[in-house]
Amino acid sequence: MPVNASIKNATDAMTKAVEHAIHEFAAVRTGKASPALVENIDVMVQSYGSHMKLKQLAMISTPEPRLIRIEPFDPATIKDIERAINESKLGLNPSVEGKVIRLPVPVLSEERRVQMVKTIKQMAEEARVRVRSARRDALEGLKKSQKDGVITEDDQRRGEKEIQTVTDKKIVEIDQHVISKEKEVMTV
Repeated sequence: MPVNASIKNATDAMTKAVEHAIHEFAAVRTGKASPALVENIDVMVQSYGSHMKLKQLAMISTPEPRLIRIEPFDPATIKDIERAINESKLGLNPSVEGKVIRLPVPVLSEERRVQMVKTIKQMAEEARVRVRSARRDALEGLKKSQKDGVITEDDQRRGEKEIQTVTDKKIVEIDQHVISKEKEVMTV
């Protein structure tokens, strides 16, 4: 595999790892309501006989800073959605009012905030591991290409340097997202 293709593949894999981490961070509860908090909850819909994401089943909005409003497209799914929210580890208590579910988002205690920060740091470490794994795979590909005579040793070294540069940038990007999310969680 040529050097540029290896670098591009590694960069793409690392970018996906960072995007996945950002997506996971969005689901971490802060003191304020956000549709991202619940939109990816897996709901087992009895009448459909399948699992679906909440965002596929309902319109999610935040009419107030501490309230999430969920309005199912099909009112028959309201009990399934309520059950899925109760089973999720968000610690939110849904209240059904007619064809709408209201989710009040309580203020987090200091202890819970610290726990959330630990969770965020775990997610970030998993993302860093994915980035490093992409780096390792790319470096192995370069070594194999050099061994097979497809690229020169100089090309291999240049590719390794570029891949390491991209890796460092992606790790810093993850760290910056961790810092901003930690600040968001710890703000009362």
